[in-house]
Amino acid sequence: MSDPSSVRLGIVGLGNIARIHCEALDASGLEETLVAGVDVDPDARAAFAETYDVTVYEDHEEILDEVDAVLVTTPNRFHEEYVVDALEAGLDVLVEKPLAHTLESATRIAETAHDAEGFCMVGFHNRFAKPVEVLDEYREQGELGAVTHVEADYIRRRGIPARGSWFTRKSVSGGGSLIDIGVHALDLALYLAGYPEVVEVSGVTRANFGTDDGYSYVQMWGEDQGASDFDVDDSVSALIRCADGTTISLEVAWASNRPSSQQYYVRGDEAGAGLDLASGELTLYETSDRGGNHHRTTDVETQASEAHVDETVRFVEAVAAGEAPERNTVDEALAVQKVIDGIYRSSEAGEAVRIE
Repeated sequence: MSDPSSVRLGIVGLGNIARIHCEALDASGLEETLVAGVDVDPDARAAFAETYDVTVYEDHEEILDEVDAVLVTTPNRFHEEYVVDALEAGLDVLVEKPLAHTLESATRIAETAHDAEGFCMVGFHNRFAKPVEVLDEYREQGELGAVTHVEADYIRRRGIPARGSWFTRKSVSGGGSLIDIGVHALDLALYLAGYPEVVEVSGVTRANFGTDDGYSYVQMWGEDQGASDFDVDDSVSALIRCADGTTISLEVAWASNRPSSQQYYVRGDEAGAGLDLASGELTLYETSDRGGNHHRTTDVETQASEAHVDETVRFVEAVAAGEAPERNTVDEALAVQKVIDGIYRSSEAGEAVRIE
């Protein structure tokens, strides 16, 4: 198979993220590749079938012989079951971030992927944003020199998911702001640093807003069931140390008394860069002595793009080519999961912890 349009796709988990992937397929002219949907909720199945005109099923095993690949977009706790079954059936898989709700579950997925005929790609879609691709190429070509530190912020002023949804229940999600949006910031920071080996983390997790029945917000998606259904973190601060000396500072919040931000600063010993992921703005910072000592700040204009679309297309192309993509690998996702686990362990212990 080499024609992406001939790929047969199934989606397991028919909520909002599934619809984002469907929109990406539609935007890229690959909507005909979607042939099946799976969800345990009959209402979700009915709504999805009506919107996308595909056959829907309650049991994922019913589609394993009918498709070439699956997209897994379920709550975190259920990733392992669906990903492992698909890989063992010889299928390729794109699973949404994080890899799983616990390190143990993520490890089992990675071990299965290593032995599988198909491949497992993980949904860190921000890597496909054009400013990120440009910045990563600058780093690859040595324009920044050696990366020494990355600052990564993913902060909302008010943005806790509806309390009582699976996002705010640790038994299903595995955590709160860190494992939901912090996972994106952590992956991107490691990616822009060249994915060095992490050896130690020190972190503090907090729950200052979600546990307060007086929590005030402007918007909240979903039906809020109150603080009694909130047992996860709503903000996190962490410092990450790598084997090569690179460090990463991480700030994550679902709610905070400061402006919202998706900012990244990459500091190299030759040059640096600032990336505002929310606006797509990329800025390079350099210093030179040519003609006299001076600073040079360059605003980089990149092509417009939709990261979710480019990610989904890359996955379908990889399935068609029968070649695992080099980006968004299961090993990288496992490395992220180890750091997340380390941050939670560090916060509980009140001290820095090693990452094995």
